[in-house]
Amino acid sequence: MLDIASNRPELPPEIARRRTFAIISHPDAGKTTLTEKFLLYGGAIQMAGQVRAKGEARRTRSDFMQMEKDRGISVSASAMSFDFKEFRYNLVDTPGHSDFSEDTYRTLTAVDAAVMVIDGAKGVESQTQKLFEVCRLRDLPILTFCNKMDRESRETFDIIDEIQENLAIDVTPASWPIGVGRNFLGCYDMLNDRLELMDRADRNKIAETIEINGLDDPLLAEHVPAELLEQLVEEVEMARELLPTLDPQSVLEGHMTPIWFGSAINSFGVKELMDGIAAYGPEPQPQSAQSRQIMPEESKVSGFVFKVQANMDPKHRDRVAFVRLASGHFKRGMKLTHVRSKKPMAISNPVLFLASDRELAEEAWAGDIIGIPNHGQLRIGDTLTEGEDLRVTNIPSFAPELLQGVRATDPMKAKHLEKALMQFAEEGAAKVFKPSIGSGFIVGVVGQLQFEVLASRIELEYGIPVRFEQSQFTSARWASGDAQAIDKFVNANKQHIAHDHDGDIVYLTRLQWDIDRIERDYPDVTLSATKEMMV
Repeated sequence: MLDIASNRPELPPEIARRRTFAIISHPDAGKTTLTEKFLLYGGAIQMAGQVRAKGEARRTRSDFMQMEKDRGISVSASAMSFDFKEFRYNLVDTPGHSDFSEDTYRTLTAVDAAVMVIDGAKGVESQTQKLFEVCRLRDLPILTFCNKMDRESRETFDIIDEIQENLAIDVTPASWPIGVGRNFLGCYDMLNDRLELMDRADRNKIAETIEINGLDDPLLAEHVPAELLEQLVEEVEMARELLPTLDPQSVLEGHMTPIWFGSAINSFGVKELMDGIAAYGPEPQPQSAQSRQIMPEESKVSGFVFKVQANMDPKHRDRVAFVRLASGHFKRGMKLTHVRSKKPMAISNPVLFLASDRELAEEAWAGDIIGIPNHGQLRIGDTLTEGEDLRVTNIPSFAPELLQGVRATDPMKAKHLEKALMQFAEEGAAKVFKPSIGSGFIVGVVGQLQFEVLASRIELEYGIPVRFEQSQFTSARWASGDAQAIDKFVNANKQHIAHDHDGDIVYLTRLQWDIDRIERDYPDVTLSATKEMMV
């Protein structure tokens, strides 16, 4: 495995064998199905479920919310850890739906690489492009999987051209499809000169592999019909001349992506992709923090919270903080310092996830993702260390694009509603603003679907039916500046002022004109659309 910085010491073997990555794609490209197959190969499950399962057929492991099961979409990022060969994979399945992009954005701060899933018929779609931009900002290495090759799909060269043009990244084929749609037989493995054949009969069976010596091996003709073989030889020769060869260093720097072709639902191409993640994906990387960078090989443990999920188990009002370990070797029962409050926390029941199933984690290493059940102490952006005052940076919070007022239909439950809203705000599922004037709360989200998810979760998890109503405001900005300027600004604009769940001052706007007016009249006050999740 190549190390990006050659002067860094070698990682301890336990850390070096970890691969922490997220799966990104447009909704419906097959991301959750691919996640299931990873678990199948890792021996974590015996039979893969389906997103569109009928009746009692087993549903997917990574969609655990009621809403996800009903709609067949992923709403919340879920983490899974499993072993494959000598490697330990930490996989985060992210929501593809653009209404949940903030959850995805934060998840990408906690991984070292991304697997981009593309639908063979549709190519690069809008949401893929957005998520790709986020990876580009973070220089994340990207591996590409072109899914659904067993359905009618586009020409292989067209797909590769589209990725190169739209995403401005070099693409190198790691495998080449043989036939397409009904005639799809399998792939030619260009890295290892092997023939991979797909078994359509058994979707949970690993593909058959035939070792061959180059494209002129007579063995090929025994398995591939003449016209498909002729096309394969011609295309592979063209690809080798026209497309760049695989440069592992360039992949690690995020300038090149290897592409595998396959069909996740038929378990085809998945094993090759997993081998690719092991061979070309990065080891756990350093994390940027305030005061210094955190190196994974350091002996002291540190980690940061990138996601909080409330009520994963509705029977217990539990909240689990997802923590990405940035350095060291963590053991159950360790005392870690919660940097924001400067208090020690004994971590006595950390969990490792297999989607909604969890087991106690006796130990974990840098690169792993563990869950820490807590009652509200941990928030997104919190850092845990063995005493050093470090704060992991770059975990953003975005200004919401849609604002609505919220009320409990039963006025007696207003107090309970406040508690529920605060929990969702800390989880990062929505922004909650308390206006200075009047009662009630204003909830801000990125996409309309989030209002439905919130209403259904408040009712299911807290038993409070709520209604959302139009708000006069359309967006929110965080206000900052010196105390005097802020006081003057707040007193003059009371009807626009609210506080978020951290107590920070927020300016609620109706029109862009409001923002321009404040910038003109109060030059010492800064209005910003993002806030660093750090306290």
